[in-house]
Amino acid sequence: MNHPNITELPSGIKWFKETEALWPGQAMSLQVTEVLHHEKSQFQDVLVFQSSNHGNVLVLDGVIQATERDECAYQEMIAHLPLNSHPNPKKVLVIGGGDGGVLREIVKHESVEEVTLVEIDEVVIKVSKKYLPSMAVGFQHPKVTVHVGDGFAYLRDNVGAYDVIITDSSDPVGPAESLFQESFFQLMRKSLREGGIVCTQGECQWLHLSIIKDVISNAKKMYPVVTYGWSSVPTYPSGQIGYVLCSTNSETNFRKPLRNLEEMKYYNTEVHAAAFALPQFTKKALGL
Repeated sequence: MNHPNITELPSGIKWFKETEALWPGQAMSLQVTEVLHHEKSQFQDVLVFQSSNHGNVLVLDGVIQATERDECAYQEMIAHLPLNSHPNPKKVLVIGGGDGGVLREIVKHESVEEVTLVEIDEVVIKVSKKYLPSMAVGFQHPKVTVHVGDGFAYLRDNVGAYDVIITDSSDPVGPAESLFQESFFQLMRKSLREGGIVCTQGECQWLHLSIIKDVISNAKKMYPVVTYGWSSVPTYPSGQIGYVLCSTNSETNFRKPLRNLEEMKYYNTEVHAAAFALPQFTKKALGL
């Protein structure tokens, strides 16, 4: 099974290589043990391969989305940063997140009564259930409802419905591009209940400060509290990923988690607080 991002050396060893215009001049490579799945969905190129050291790997349009080895550093943070900053989250919406990992983390919160996931690409859900079972276990929980469709349309039809909205998207190209625009943040704002919180995938501070700055600037027009946190994910560009967090409650302090969670792989209360300690160049660029 051939793929344009996978090269076989004369020795027979295969390597996956990730390059992208959003991070020019650098690349990420993982050794491939076996290509498990490859297809072109209606929206994107979907690849799953088994790697030598990172378990199974999900790739969309040539960009690594999750590996079994380090996915916890992303899934736990994008879920628990917003949920542990809300006093009593009951209804949660996830836009994207078709691998199921964020669902797995959300249902660990006892207060949560209902979780809805809106994923535009059903193929991502299908392959995740087959090849990423440790993440896709989230789909099996009775509190979870899955809607295959467009996040914009779903938000328009669900005003004032959610305590927390999490946007677990790929990078701002292709089908995920619209999820970084001001109009999307306006729709999320209208879909929140009083005191609601939004958390979105926030790109990399080493590579995408101009994108992050625009997102935060737009968010500040409609949310009284907006901030940026980050975590270390080795297989993401430059080994780092960020999170834009917004609250409709002016009293929200994202730096102080309201609850603790036991037996996480990455997240704890100290890591929660430390996520918002930013390098000086980031603080200056983002005005935080």
